[in-house]
Amino acid sequence: MLFWSVIIYWVFSVGIGLLATFKVKDATDFAAAGHSLPMYMVTATVFATWFGAEAVLGAPATFIKDGLAGVVADPFGSSLCLILVGLFFAKPLYQKKFLTIGDFYKEKYGRSVEVLVTLCIGVSYLGWVSAQIMALGLVFNVLSDGSISRETGMLIGSGSVLIYTLFGGMWAVAITDFMQMIIIVIGMLFISNEISDMAGGASIVIQHANTAGLFNFFPDANFASVMGFITALCTMMLGSIPQQDVFQRVTSSKTATIARNAAILGGVLYFAFAFVPMFIAYSASIIDPKLLNDQMQVDTQLILPKLIMTHMPLFAQIMFFGALLSAIKSCASATLLAPAVSFSENIVKGFFINLTPKQLLFIMRCTVFAFNIIVTFIAIHSELSIFKMVESAYKITLVAAFIPLVFGIYWKKANPMGGLLSVLIGLAVWILMELFIPDFIVPPQMCGLFGSLGGMLLGGLLIPQNLLVSTKQLNKKSSV
Repeated sequence: MLFWSVIIYWVFSVGIGLLATFKVKDATDFAAAGHSLPMYMVTATVFATWFGAEAVLGAPATFIKDGLAGVVADPFGSSLCLILVGLFFAKPLYQKKFLTIGDFYKEKYGRSVEVLVTLCIGVSYLGWVSAQIMALGLVFNVLSDGSISRETGMLIGSGSVLIYTLFGGMWAVAITDFMQMIIIVIGMLFISNEISDMAGGASIVIQHANTAGLFNFFPDANFASVMGFITALCTMMLGSIPQQDVFQRVTSSKTATIARNAAILGGVLYFAFAFVPMFIAYSASIIDPKLLNDQMQVDTQLILPKLIMTHMPLFAQIMFFGALLSAIKSCASATLLAPAVSFSENIVKGFFINLTPKQLLFIMRCTVFAFNIIVTFIAIHSELSIFKMVESAYKITLVAAFIPLVFGIYWKKANPMGGLLSVLIGLAVWILMELFIPDFIVPPQMCGLFGSLGGMLLGGLLIPQNLLVSTKQLNKKSSV
């Protein structure tokens, strides 16, 4: 009964996404929903995109092991990312009405930086989307009591997400996200109330976690611990700002004010609700300590699903898995669409002359299909946890894309040479350190961030003006 109830909901939600196909007439509709989404829908898609597998399965497992200090990246860093986007980036980017964030790099720094940053953004999504596909496989495996293997579940999940994303694009993502946000909020609040009663009340669970030392947030007072803490926070908080999925929510808005306010509100909502799955999962330590201990030895990501399957009535199980699949599916569709749109617009399009909007739309759909195959393959063969896959995804955009974005908006001396040096030096420093001294006291991605900053300052302050002119001419030729 549980399995078929969830499957019916799954098919229904995919069908809703397919209805959005009728709204897609060209590449702008597919990538940015025609720049026409209202406040409630943008807020929903911001929230639902971030409230994915790592929030429901990854972060709770990490919290149980490492406490609040272990989840500094998500939800703390990820929530602050959305708030920062709303405060400092939404309006400047929205006013340009670009199709992708790569278009910003092209206008500010030229074709070379556009291609490099777009490739980096595409690579960053491999881990993030793969984590969602992996989570779908895990859920189908649990729901079927092992009858469906994780690998088969991944194929089913990725295939069904592909269907409506391929045809409906951003319109499908926005419409399904709005519906799924409602399911997520209602389902998670219902389950947390049921679990709280079983554990003796919310205060009992919170006190139990506090006694276990899980509310210790700040690191030890030594340089290595402090740097590790700052790096985890900055990797998610700053590295996820120059991302296509975030930009799509900004540019899909009806007005610049909506773009700003929806990003901030979505970040606040995400931060508030991200602690609900942690509360539910930790309640297992009171309700069923044996289940918790057993899963800590096997797979911590299964603590929450196993707790629900073992101790909740059928209706509560349906509510939970409906909310869980909503969270994963909304995140998977958004993160599948974003890199495909960027790759099509900022790399493939450059090889064609006078490409029509409908031809670009076809290319985007082909890229979505190809990217889906790649991330499904990675998900099936990866041995990383869901939380680690998502946390690691933003290192490359932190070192290559963040500094050029910030300085491109707010520094008048930012120029093509500075942008190119920022990307190249940031990547080179990070890659070399990952290869040769990954355990350095300052983590590789932070060194890459400092290298990226140095490259931007070098290009803006020290490069002779005549060399900058030559670089601009080369960029124009490469664009042609």
